Amino acid sequence: MSDIIQLLPDHVANQIAAGEVVQRPASVVKELIENAIDAGATSIKLLLKDAGKTLIQVIDDGKGMSPTDARLCFERHATSKIKDAKDLFNLHTKGFRGEALASIAAIAHVELKTKQEDQELGTLIKIEGSEVSSQESVSAAKGTSIAVKNLFYNIPARRNFLKSDTIETRHIVDEFQRVALAHPDITFLLHHNNNEVYHLRKSNLRKRIVAVFGTRMNEKLVPIEEQTDLVSIRGFVAKPEFAKKKRGEQFFFVNNRFIKSSYLNHAVVNAFEGLLDAGSHPSYFLFLEVPTTSIDINIHPTKTEIKFDNEKALYAILRATVKHGLGQYTIAPLDFDRNSTFDTPYDYSKKDQPSVPPITVDPNFNPFKTEPSSFTPETTSEPPKSTPAVPKTGSSSPTPSTPKSFTSNYKKDPGQWEALYTDMSSSEPTSSAPLFESTYQEPLFDDSRETETGKTFQIQKKYLLSTIKSGVVLIHQSLAHQRVLYEEFLENITVKEASSQQLLFPVSISFPSSDIEIIYSIKADLESAGFMFEEFTKESVVIRGIPTSITESQITFILEQLLDDIQMEVPDASFSHFDVMAKSFAKSLAIKTGTSLSSKEQENLVNNLFSCKEPTTSPLGKPIFKTLTLQEIDGIFNK
Repeated sequence: MSDIIQLLPDHVANQIAAGEVVQRPASVVKELIENAIDAGATSIKLLLKDAGKTLIQVIDDGKGMSPTDARLCFERHATSKIKDAKDLFNLHTKGFRGEALASIAAIAHVELKTKQEDQELGTLIKIEGSEVSSQESVSAAKGTSIAVKNLFYNIPARRNFLKSDTIETRHIVDEFQRVALAHPDITFLLHHNNNEVYHLRKSNLRKRIVAVFGTRMNEKLVPIEEQTDLVSIRGFVAKPEFAKKKRGEQFFFVNNRFIKSSYLNHAVVNAFEGLLDAGSHPSYFLFLEVPTTSIDINIHPTKTEIKFDNEKALYAILRATVKHGLGQYTIAPLDFDRNSTFDTPYDYSKKDQPSVPPITVDPNFNPFKTEPSSFTPETTSEPPKSTPAVPKTGSSSPTPSTPKSFTSNYKKDPGQWEALYTDMSSSEPTSSAPLFESTYQEPLFDDSRETETGKTFQIQKKYLLSTIKSGVVLIHQSLAHQRVLYEEFLENITVKEASSQQLLFPVSISFPSSDIEIIYSIKADLESAGFMFEEFTKESVVIRGIPTSITESQITFILEQLLDDIQMEVPDASFSHFDVMAKSFAKSLAIKTGTSLSSKEQENLVNNLFSCKEPTTSPLGKPIFKTLTLQEIDGIFNK
């Protein structure tokens, strides 16, 4: 039998390696920017066309490369960052694998121009599919400029798997933000299709965060800092009142390298215990410095996961540090149900208690006597224990609470005491206590609830149980409402002309520059849904009209949910962005688990659900209800 194992050609091996290194244009951006940082650059410029599919160019002012290094850097396993295996556990650089440029050159057209400071001329190298097409000496500025064109040109199947330009741009911006936050001492510029998205000047960490996420972020930040033998922690967390419903602005950096860690995230969330409303997520920008020998960053191809030697101690230190930082800046646990209007005003907190007003009473008064009693009013500062604190009816000396008709009729003819009662109906009511108490007392609570048993029941404020001829149907109320709203929104956007309501005062909402660009790219679709925009700036969107189905207080949450869904790649092939918008609106506005529904609301929801075209599944494909027949129910008890 002949041999079947053979060595792969270099270009095939490079394409296989590219599958691990280059997943999408954002992967190329990450590798090239990290190389520029390792080269000691103080200014880095990123140029994009068509979300990186046509062009990704990174220009830096680093130390550059010699002609030999420029040619050698495109070979597999070629790197200047490590020399032996021990260096993997003592890393101070970012790009160290030696496969990035070789993998990129295998699936794109690459043009490299580089020059060292002590050289008169630079080097220009052009590569197509791992093959060097030309190398020559050219005039160039100090540093390196590398342009990656026509990504995946020789792997069309891989190119077809790329998402829309909006989604791919979002991934690139995410990588750009992570690197920019880790290095506030470097100037970064980002241009997409000749439009400037970011221009981040050299600054400190706080100013860099504000420059990336908008000026409103400045008021949200609480500084965090702690120094221990195991770890040094610095950075910022956002105040609890600015927590969001999505996990957006959450950044961990270990030795200036962005990582993802659900374990450390749990420590931060635990530090906010008692400060956050249900379903909210805190924002944070935390930098951890640990000894390089205590971590292993080579356990994941993208190097975004790290293994720590002492995770439990790190968890406890991080939790205590964040908790201490929140307490140090007088951010105490909040009572979300407390009404501040019941608080005693500060000006009155130290004043003396008010004195009891004097009360005038006639203890010998009898309304059935034919002659008025001679009574000299007594003034007392305290009411007798047996006497109520309200004026008695029929006092010979009328008090401010005594009706005028009461006094005048009594003075005309004291013997006609019936007039005391007959004229009371024409007297005007006063703000004091009533003179006569009625035997009827209104109930304290409205007891007008339905007493009849309907066909629908709510279970744990989460599910609806409805009876049908063949048995019962169990419905998830939130998913059912999502389906109803989704079909209504989709019909209003695509079939009907969406109605819009004009706002009395335009609303300005702040977003990061990258989110502003996404909103602007789907502006026409949002206007079709009923939104009306007045102005777009680099940091905010001014809205002057909204769909009639939403309220002004829901605008921010709905747009954030829409941006999150676009970023999470909700399928959008059917109706362009209309489908994504309808799903986001439905998910944002649907009733949540824990909402109590009346019998009529339950029946309306059930009827509306089964009037939908697709009542079985939610907009995101989850089952909405489960039917149990009488036979299935009998089978439970007849086992």
